[in-house]
Amino acid sequence: MQATADMTKKECSWSNWKGQAVDLLYWRNVKQSGAVFSSVLLLLFSLTQFSVVSVGAYLALAALSATISFRIYKSVLQAVQKTDEGHPFKAYLEIEIALSQDQISKYADKILLYTNTCMKELRRLFLVQDLVDSLKFAVLMWLLTYVGALFNGLTLLILAVVSMFTLPVVYEKHQAQIDQYVGLIRTQVNSVVGKIQAKIPGAKRKEE
Repeated sequence: MQATADMTKKECSWSNWKGQAVDLLYWRNVKQSGAVFSSVLLLLFSLTQFSVVSVGAYLALAALSATISFRIYKSVLQAVQKTDEGHPFKAYLEIEIALSQDQISKYADKILLYTNTCMKELRRLFLVQDLVDSLKFAVLMWLLTYVGALFNGLTLLILAVVSMFTLPVVYEKHQAQIDQYVGLIRTQVNSVVGKIQAKIPGAKRKEE
């Protein structure tokens, strides 16, 4: 009974977290999404100008400056007004932030599952279990060589963040048109792949 309740609580927390992420990406709360989007972009642009160590140190100094200043301000205010409100961050200091053994095990199991799945997929592609899939993977790697020549990893990360906060909104507003074009592209790609499979010996998939 207790295990069922714990599982339900975990599912609810995951659902809440997922819902909050969707709300951020779809700009349900413009101020909140704008704050997160601008903060992440500012951090990434800072990393293009300074090292990770420098950016981390500056962020830590900025946070410490804010918290120390606020602590001193509240202490002076309490001394002047002769109140006994206590530590201004007491509520946050009492919040439990440690990961439980169950949470660590759950995340470790997920990481292990994704790692094993990735290793099996790479083995399948590199050892040419399916010729067409391996050719697709080769084309993708070839395209990535050009992408890597034009952009570094940090630039791609910036583009990914911008896409995360723009593409969902664009798709939501123009879903019908986008689905129509995607369907046409998918049909053309499947047609080309079918022709390639018909011409390359051993490229046809086995019927299940």
